[in-house]
Amino acid sequence: MTDFPNHDPDLPRCGWVPPDDALYCAYHDKEWGRPLYDSKSLFSKLIQDGQQAGLAWITILRKRDNLLKAYDGFDPDIIAHYTDADRARLLENPGIIRSRLKINAAISNAQAYLKMRDEEGIDFSEYLWSYVDGKPVQNDWQEFKDAPVETPESIAMSKELKKRGFKFVGPVILYAFMQAVGMVNDHSLNCHVNEVCKNTRRV
Repeated sequence: MTDFPNHDPDLPRCGWVPPDDALYCAYHDKEWGRPLYDSKSLFSKLIQDGQQAGLAWITILRKRDNLLKAYDGFDPDIIAHYTDADRARLLENPGIIRSRLKINAAISNAQAYLKMRDEEGIDFSEYLWSYVDGKPVQNDWQEFKDAPVETPESIAMSKELKKRGFKFVGPVILYAFMQAVGMVNDHSLNCHVNEVCKNTRRV
């Protein structure tokens, strides 16, 4: 188990974070809501959020190292060419989410990603960030529970990604994705990370 020597359970955080769970706190403090712009990193996070469907995020977080190893870092250039042998390998791996639907979705999503990039010349990062005009939306929620579960932007993104062949990209999943990759700053006002994310800008 990963050690977190600097974990401080008393820092003010968003209400969804269990203060005594060091792994969850580290994810919240260092990753969640920080703007992410790299196309392949965004694809990886999109697949991870799709893996979460029907599960708690902590389940994915605890399996994330295994998932990244099993799926070649969620590199779309590799996953798009997975064979039936790869599908079988993943289904037999007890360290990941063994869902045939989610395995097939990761592969077809990678193929859709390559089609956008290689056939249409679309930069995946610019495409996704265009739904928030290229910069993080700054919200001001008193408590995290005040944030919506979907928005017009996540609904529109879901509709377009589905048209392009992506799976596990419903508007609720996509809003959680947008929160996680910093397209929206939904840290509550009393959270110690709120100002950090508010002051984070693309360089």
